[in-house]
Amino acid sequence: MREIARQAGVSDATVDRVLHNRPGVRAATAGQVKRAIQELEAQRQQLELTGRRFMIDVVADAPARFHLAVRTALEAELPLLRPAVFRARFHLHELWSAAACVAQLDRIGSQGSHGVVLKAPDVPEVTAAVDRLLALGIPVVTLVTDVPLSRRLAYVGIDNRSAGATAAYLVSQWLRGRPGAVAVTVSNDAFRGEEEREMGFRAAMRRLDPERPVLYLDGSDGLDDSAREIMARALAREQPLAGVYSSGGGNRGLLAACDAAGREPEVFIGHDLNADNVGLLRAGRISALLHHDLRLDLNRCCRILLHHHGALPEDPAGEASKIDIITPHNIPAGL
Repeated sequence: MREIARQAGVSDATVDRVLHNRPGVRAATAGQVKRAIQELEAQRQQLELTGRRFMIDVVADAPARFHLAVRTALEAELPLLRPAVFRARFHLHELWSAAACVAQLDRIGSQGSHGVVLKAPDVPEVTAAVDRLLALGIPVVTLVTDVPLSRRLAYVGIDNRSAGATAAYLVSQWLRGRPGAVAVTVSNDAFRGEEEREMGFRAAMRRLDPERPVLYLDGSDGLDDSAREIMARALAREQPLAGVYSSGGGNRGLLAACDAAGREPEVFIGHDLNADNVGLLRAGRISALLHHDLRLDLNRCCRILLHHHGALPEDPAGEASKIDIITPHNIPAGL
């Protein structure tokens, strides 16, 4: 019961009431306890290990497909971090407001943690919340997208400007001599990583294919329905579209809008080897995916936290995440 309470961030008495179906517990809190039990089941092996113990919190504002990828990757890496013993609490939300994210970070501050792995928008209130955590002795590592003005320990992920430039290179090579504009899409303008991808893409396109128009589409939150509506509006009013660089997500929605308009792009570049994208890649709807190994990234996040707490001599913060270009011909085995 004590382990469940710690995992859920509630009192032993609250856990007791939930387990015995007693009144006096809000539905949201009861759900929190049930999720904690599921997390402990997934991390059962960690509970049986001996060694210096660390409790970390993973906080992410992202679509559900990213939640699954992060949870799966981290739970696969936790046993490999011995002799340290890591346990993780997950706070993963879709369509999350910055205020709700800040409230969660402040709750972690009051409960205590050995560190936070954070994917959040780069806005002043999140920056302030990260700084408050550090003032309480709780380090933060940003994942995939950065909050650079905060006092976070490190950013872990790819060089997003380089990723955008790589996408521009692929697009320019595929479309050489063919007419039409290229659309670049993001999930959310407030995420620094996607903003940097878009900036890198535009800068490289100006060098590589200066006469080709680049259209910027509004943020879709990475959701298929929103992405379909945004692309449909663009196709209805803009010039012929030759290519798409999807720096965020919602690729099924983007392609559904193209199908409805009868305007298949000549080249489509996306990010990440999630199930939806792999299916589209196999079907020939996506030309290439820019991918980085999330397991390696999360392993590095944990090692950075270990170094901060004096449990690891070398500092892994300077390591870079490798960008792989995945086509239908080199999809990793098992996907």
